[in-house]
Parts: sequence; C-alpha cells; structure tokens
Amino acid sequence: MTRRAPAFVLCLLALAPLGWGAPQVETEYGVISGVSVGERGDVHVYRGIPFAAPPVGELRWKPPQPPKPWEGVRACASFGPWCPQPKPLMGRELGRLDEDCLYLNVWTPAAAPVDKLPVMVWIHGGGHTTGSGASPYYDGERLAREGVVLVTINYRLGPFGYLAHPLLSKESGRGVSGNYGLLDQIAALQWVKRNIAGFGGDPDCVTIFGESAGAVSVCRLMVSPLAKGLFHRAIAQSGGAHGLNRYLREERGLLPPMERVGEQVAARLGCDKAPDPLAALRARTWQEVLQASDAAQGLFGKGVKFGPIIDGWAIPDDPAALFEAGKQHDLPLIVGSNADEGSVFLQQVPLRRVEGYRWLLRGRFGDRADAVFALFPAERDEDVRAAFSRMVGVSAFVAPARFLARATEKRGAKAWLYHFTRVPAAERVKKLGAFHALEIAYVFGVSGEQLGFDETDRRLSDTMRKHWVRFARTGDPNGEGLPAWPAYSREADQHMEFGDAIGPKAGLWRAACDLFDAIQAEEAARRKPATDF
Repeated sequence: MTRRAPAFVLCLLALAPLGWGAPQVETEYGVISGVSVGERGDVHVYRGIPFAAPPVGELRWKPPQPPKPWEGVRACASFGPWCPQPKPLMGRELGRLDEDCLYLNVWTPAAAPVDKLPVMVWIHGGGHTTGSGASPYYDGERLAREGVVLVTINYRLGPFGYLAHPLLSKESGRGVSGNYGLLDQIAALQWVKRNIAGFGGDPDCVTIFGESAGAVSVCRLMVSPLAKGLFHRAIAQSGGAHGLNRYLREERGLLPPMERVGEQVAARLGCDKAPDPLAALRARTWQEVLQASDAAQGLFGKGVKFGPIIDGWAIPDDPAALFEAGKQHDLPLIVGSNADEGSVFLQQVPLRRVEGYRWLLRGRFGDRADAVFALFPAERDEDVRAAFSRMVGVSAFVAPARFLARATEKRGAKAWLYHFTRVPAAERVKKLGAFHALEIAYVFGVSGEQLGFDETDRRLSDTMRKHWVRFARTGDPNGEGLPAWPAYSREADQHMEFGDAIGPKAGLWRAACDLFDAIQAEEAARRKPATDF
C-alpha cells in the first residue's frame, strides 16, 4: 500500500476545509473525528484511536503491528475496550474487556496544528495486571486546559502482556518473549512521535508520566534502548526502578524465570502436549488464559506476578543497576511518593501481633531485621499494622524515589523529589491517609467530590497540575506564581511537600532510606552477575 505523507502535512491540508470546530484530524492511518468538551467546546477529545492492530489470533503474544488503514472518517467519540483483567482489588468498575485493546486517547486545546504544545503521555498503573487509559480517573480535560496535549494509552496486561515461553522466544527470531505490554507502550510513543503534530502537539517535547506500575513502566522505558528518543522528560509517581525483577530464563532473584511460568500456564491449559503448543495456546479464549494464569494483584497478592521482563533486548539488565551505573536516558525527572503508601495493601496481609511482625521482618531482611524494627517499632499488638504500613511505604516507595533522584543527579541531569501528604475530608479516605494513588486525583483534577475536596484541596490540585505542566513544557517544574521547588541534590536532600501546606523540606525518612539503600546494595552484590544474553 502506498505510504501516506507525514501526518502533520496532511493535517495542515485537512483542517482548512474540515474546520477545527468539527474536529477531524488526518493520522497516518486515516481521518478521525472527535468531540468537543467544556462550556466553550475549546478542548477536543479523540477516544479509542487504534495505534496498533488487534493483538488477537496469530498476533497474540507477538510485538504490536501497525493497524489497518481505513477509508472515510473514523468516529473516535468512545473509548476502546480494556485489556482482559481480573476484578481490581479496590472494587473499581471495569470497562468492556477485549483483547482488541490497543487504543489511545487524546485531549487537545490546540487551535491549530502549528501550536506545537507540549505533550504528556500517561501510563496507567494497576500492577501490570489491571487498569486502562480509559478510566474516568484519567480524564485529561483539566490538564489539557493548562496548555498541553494529553494522551492516555492502553497496553496489554497480565498474561496477555507479559507471558513468556521458550517456543515464543524461538518464534520471535530474537530469542526473547514476554514484554508485549512494554512494546505496546513503545508503539504508542512511536505513534505519538509520528502523529501528534496533527493535534497541535510538539513531537520533540514529550513527557511520559505514570503511577505505580505506570511509574515502574516509566523507569523501564528510561533504560530501554528501544525507547530512546521517544520522550524527553519523565515523571514517576509512586513507583521506581526496584522491585521483584522478572527474568526471561535466568535463575536470578526470588521468582522463577518467566519462560518457566509460561510452560506452567501452558500445562494448566492442556496445551503442552499438543502437536503445536503455540497454536493451541492461541486457540484458547482470553477467559481461559486469564483464569489459568492466576495473575497476582497488589504488593502481597497470591498468584503469578506479571510485569516487565529483563530479557537482554527491551530491558538489558536490572533497571536499578542500570540507573546506578548512569545508563538511563539522559533527561530530567520528577519522582515521588505518598505519606501512607502501605495502607491499601494491609488487607492482603493477615498481620496482627508483634511476634508475627518480627517474624515477617526476619524473613524479608535477615540480619537487618532488628535495624528495620528499630526504625518502625511496634511495642504492642495494636501498633503492628500502622508500623507495617509505614515500613512498606518507606521501603517500597520513599527510598526507591530518593534512589532515582540521586541516580539522576549522578547522571548529570536534574531531578525533583516530592512527598504527597494531604488527606481530604471524606471519611473513608481518612482511614487510609494519603494512600497509594491518591495524588492522581490532584494531578488530573478529577474525583474531587468523591474525595471531599475543599478549597485547600482545590488549590493543591491546581498547584500540582501547574508544576507538572510547567515541567512538561520546560523540563523544570518551577515558574512564575508557583512555589519554589529546589532540584534534588544529595547534600541538601530536599523534597517538595504537597500537603496542607506546600513547600520544600529536607531529610525525608533519611535514616530509613539509608538503611534500605544499604540492604538493596547488599542484595545486589549477592546476586550472581549478569550474563551475556
């Protein structure tokens, strides 16, 4: 098929006769229409834009392929399906589930393609197992009104995004398999690079940002050679480079290699003895695959923990080791955590007594358990859950955020560290504190009524949103009318607190972060060195 002209050229031609008021944009695969929102209709939204072919049939467990071009105008007024997934832990409503899920959504305030506004691409969280860029929590209208083109994306999740198998690796021609969800994110960024100019966005000014598993993905994209040049700034909210690393076939870390996990899933589905096991696996329904895969949710959920895989190609090595060595992409970073990250995960841990808490610490930290207990003590049984929650929050979120800020400074780029502490008025929120993912409502400016926002919350949301947008525009979150946010330095060890008051502080959980950094370094030294892939 004849290749089309570059998207931005076609858009300049197309928008003159079609009119921006009735939003139609020419992408490289065809013309799309959207809808206008707001009282003045000055933000245009395009929902359910295909950035890759449906990953079904023979394309299940293969890298994303280009979508089929279409004739005429494709209506993009409704979100596409969500990737198949289990019911989320927090009981949120799911959209329609379907493997045909590789769609993205664009909000733009641009009056014309020549506006060249900064672009922000949101990568949703959900433990690499749940979620969607179509979630109402990620409505991009308010961010777009700050002067950015906002993109939210879907990517394959759980066994559809991260299942590996020796036969899939052999079939790939590269000897690798399993990182399909990460490759989907890269394909979406490639689509943005080629097409976003038609929406008034600047393809040379792209910020990726995400929360939880989305932030983990941000950090993996920062060390992936396949993503180099596709984005220019990054924001990691409550997620980092550390974690339970999944390896393709190496016996490293606490978890079995993902190729072995794939063989186990194939056996559960009865496909391991088939004449063509891959054909048999691809013939199974997504419901059967999802059930057999037993995907885990949350930090302590039972089942298979799916996620990005260290395969020597998309992810060359342990991401934390790559950051420590300064091998991440050279770009500015905002990174941070919330004050009560651990609270939402307590339901997964039946911990009630001091003895059980000490036993858990010994199992996780060995000889360092007493030092951890001293920093997060529990003298009585009724103190245990609060102490455990604080320990989880600092070890899994606060310390890894500081690590990233220090690694960025060491690399020669600038980083800005934050800590979110605000607890809004809703009673159900007060029980959880500044819980994991709460800051999303402030960044996007949504869900305020559900959370009991008052004027303090609205001001905080406005300030955070402006800092994020300023960073996307300039690579620095500071600007006129905004509270001064010092860049991170190891010596000053400053962070910005976003809470009842907004301002810089220093030494956030310093002793605990130093301890957890030392534990991570000791564990890294004990692992056998990386081999050549």
